[in-house]
Amino acid sequence: MKDHIVLRVVAKLLIPMMLLFAVYVQLHGEYSPGGGFQAGIVFAAAFVLYGLIYGLSAAQAVMSPRVAHVLAAGGVVLYLAIGVIAVFMGGNFLEYKVLHEVAQTGETIGIILIELGVGITVAGVAVTLFYSFVGRKREQD
Repeated sequence: MKDHIVLRVVAKLLIPMMLLFAVYVQLHGEYSPGGGFQAGIVFAAAFVLYGLIYGLSAAQAVMSPRVAHVLAAGGVVLYLAIGVIAVFMGGNFLEYKVLHEVAQTGETIGIILIELGVGITVAGVAVTLFYSFVGRKREQD
C-alpha cells in the first residue's frame, strides 16, 4: 500500500479523530448511549485501519501484541478490583454507592471505572484478534 498516497493521507486524518471519538464515547457513555464496549471497538478499529494501511509490523510497532494482551487482562483486573473494593468497604460486589460518602457520587465513580475496564478489555481483545488473524500464515492446500 506504499503507493496509495490518498489512503495514507486519509488514514492520517481519520485515525486521530477515531481515537478522540473513542475517548468521547468512553467518557460520555454514562450520560448517553455508548460506553466501554463501543469505545473499545472504535479504539481498536483505529488500530485495524492503521494496520491495513501501513502493514502489520507498523501497527505492532505502535502497540505490540504484548501490550494488547496486558490491556485485555488489565481491564478485567480493573473491573474485578472495583467489585472487590466495594466488598471491602462494606457493600456487595459491584455495589458502587459504598465507594464514596455520597451514594450518587459513588455510583458515578463506580460506573465510570467499570466502563473504563470494559473499554480497555474490549480494545485489547479486538486488537489481539486482529493481530492473530492477520499474522497467521496461509495454510497450505
